[in-house]
Amino acid sequence: MTSAPEPATQAQTGTLWAELASIVGAEHLRPAAPADAVDGVAAEKVVEPGNADEVSRVLRCANVARVSVIPRGGGTKLDWGNPPRRADLILSTARLNRVLEHAWADMTATLQAGCTVELFQKTLAEHGQRLALDPLWPGRATIGGILATNDSGSLRVRFGALRDLIIGITLALPDGTLARSGGKVVKNVAGYDLPKLATGSLGTLGVVTEAVFRLYPLPRETRSVSFAADTAQTLQKLVLAVQDSRLAFTGLQLRAQSAAPPQLDVRFEGIAAGIEAQLRQLVSLATGATPVETPEDTWSAREALWRGSQSALIGKFSVLPTGLGAACDLVARVAGPLGLAWKLVAQAVGLGLVRLEGQNEQALAEAATRLRGEIEQLRGSLVVLRCPPGAKARLDVWGSTGDALPLLRRVKQELDPAGILNPGRFAGGV
Repeated sequence: MTSAPEPATQAQTGTLWAELASIVGAEHLRPAAPADAVDGVAAEKVVEPGNADEVSRVLRCANVARVSVIPRGGGTKLDWGNPPRRADLILSTARLNRVLEHAWADMTATLQAGCTVELFQKTLAEHGQRLALDPLWPGRATIGGILATNDSGSLRVRFGALRDLIIGITLALPDGTLARSGGKVVKNVAGYDLPKLATGSLGTLGVVTEAVFRLYPLPRETRSVSFAADTAQTLQKLVLAVQDSRLAFTGLQLRAQSAAPPQLDVRFEGIAAGIEAQLRQLVSLATGATPVETPEDTWSAREALWRGSQSALIGKFSVLPTGLGAACDLVARVAGPLGLAWKLVAQAVGLGLVRLEGQNEQALAEAATRLRGEIEQLRGSLVVLRCPPGAKARLDVWGSTGDALPLLRRVKQELDPAGILNPGRFAGGV
């Protein structure tokens, strides 16, 4: 386990706060409020740098003073991962909110990490382009935040994950170095692959200040169709048939819950004639499944899992694409005897979110533990993203890291030897 930095003395922190105020301006350094707590851990100060250079200088000062730093974008996923062992300083990217360059002819764009996904998409749409990504809460989620959590959505089945879309990054390291990797062209393989390293690292290695993405055209038209069946295994067969066909789908999503039959959603993009031809071919493949009306909010079904009045645990699971039907059966078999309601939304690549709902926090923790064990038997994994504090205290939210933990610790030691960034939040307490 990587240890958190030793607490700084009052004199040290007093000097640090003065240094930070001189870097960012006194108006951009403030005492932390209760709302700034990170997964129940109170912070002392919030700093808002205005550019990459200020971020690097803030980190260098914090590193010297051995003050723990929690990077924050839109704050939509601050309770993901383990609670930090300490949260002295919140480093907000709220002022790093600009699109720096849209090279529309090259289909690339460069932007600051605090820019929201929604603002980025609106800027790209002016030239008929988009970032082919649909993460959670795009109106509040920032580019830096979705990179840190590796959050993607239904478009992944066609355009790939974040690691496939990002082609350049600027990362502020704890020692004040601004490390850059990649570039503004789509093909760039020289140097250390910082974009892939930073993606999904939960802000434990450095603070993303800028990113460069490859872009795709906006579709002329989008159509979706849904199918229902008695069992998830029937829809699993349709998923495999669609994947084995020549259909150019951009969304293939399985929805299931404890109180209704499972449904499969398929999305096509392009011109009207091409979409109609593909829809006819799709219907011919749908043996055993019945076409049903597609809800307007189908492709925001992942977000709907986070809403509800009941106490709930939400986890992210990964299985082989051939195991989606079995995963649905597992959730029903585990949740039912414990008296828990459940909902599930999964993409055809084998990634999904599951919501387990009930007032008994011990039952939620027990269900997650059982479900993880069963999914691991399918060569998959389960990470708990959000749950009540009582359930979280009974869980290892990350689960087994296998043989990856020594490597994770070596990378952390190389880039953040003092352990100031998000101490303890990542897998294995990294």
